[in-house]
Amino acid sequence: MADKPTTIEEYIDAFHAETRVVLNEIHSTIGGVMPEAEETISYRIPTFKIDGRYVVYFAGFAKHVSVYPVLDDMGDLEESIARYRSGRGTLKFPLNEPVPYHLIGEVAGRLLASRRRA
Repeated sequence: MADKPTTIEEYIDAFHAETRVVLNEIHSTIGGVMPEAEETISYRIPTFKIDGRYVVYFAGFAKHVSVYPVLDDMGDLEESIARYRSGRGTLKFPLNEPVPYHLIGEVAGRLLASRRRA
């Protein structure tokens, strides 16, 4: 990966083709949920911000992709995301399984709603 990517596209382009496909779909999914968000790089990973405040990050790794943060209580989504929880506030999706993009979109929507209430 590039030492310091400056755009989400640059970040994604640094990965192998198979991972790029997944990261691009996550990027599109989150962007579809929050089209008004500012897209940036923070902590060297893709970040979506609203009103200058982060809402959601995503990142690629050798064997998985992750989405951050996740609320401690995601309400009725909890059962669906339980198998993907990895550590506090992280969802980890193995690259050797189908990625549930619809679920990532729902999580992003909840994070956006939570940020707007704060």
